[in-house]
Amino acid sequence: MSRIFPTLAVAAVVVMLVAFGLGWVIEDARSIQPDKMSQVSLHMFVGLGALVFVSLVHSIVLTYFMGTGRWLEETSKAYSLGDEYFAASKRIKYRTIPLMVVGIFTLVMVGAIGAMADPASGSGFTGWFGLDAARTHFAIAATAVVLNLLIHFIEFQAVRQNGEVINMVLADVHRIRTERGLPTHPVAGSVTNRPEVVVTDN
Repeated sequence: MSRIFPTLAVAAVVVMLVAFGLGWVIEDARSIQPDKMSQVSLHMFVGLGALVFVSLVHSIVLTYFMGTGRWLEETSKAYSLGDEYFAASKRIKYRTIPLMVVGIFTLVMVGAIGAMADPASGSGFTGWFGLDAARTHFAIAATAVVLNLLIHFIEFQAVRQNGEVINMVLADVHRIRTERGLPTHPVAGSVTNRPEVVVTDN
């Protein structure tokens, strides 16, 4: 996971920046000229795609923590390793989850404010904090891009830390099985909930 996640995070940031850039170049969202209207439509579709993709990346990290947490819990019980490893992984997970929620929430806010700021929506939205509707959307979008970039960095650090916990468990399992004269079967690149299979974290 620590090797896969950076690629996903970079792709997520690129998609956000593309959506941001497409919004930046829109000169007049009120214009009814075909080329201007197509710019607005393209920005909306790419922005929606960015929201879905970035949320997916956050969800993949959450799924990773759920899966490895279950594996750590069962393996610790099977080999009588105590609760230390599982507790360490849980602490990493629960300090990362709120950030994922914040990241997704800001993206939803960008989409909602963007839809309200669209002159064709008829929402009557005039903006917040002394900014007009377009500048409010711009400010929230810029905040969302920076915030999600920071969250991805924190997620990467959390994945690496969780990987270190997994590696310590694997080392203990290997030691115990060796001491008991049991065979070890390393399987690179996977995590399984079967304690008899020794694996490594990505």
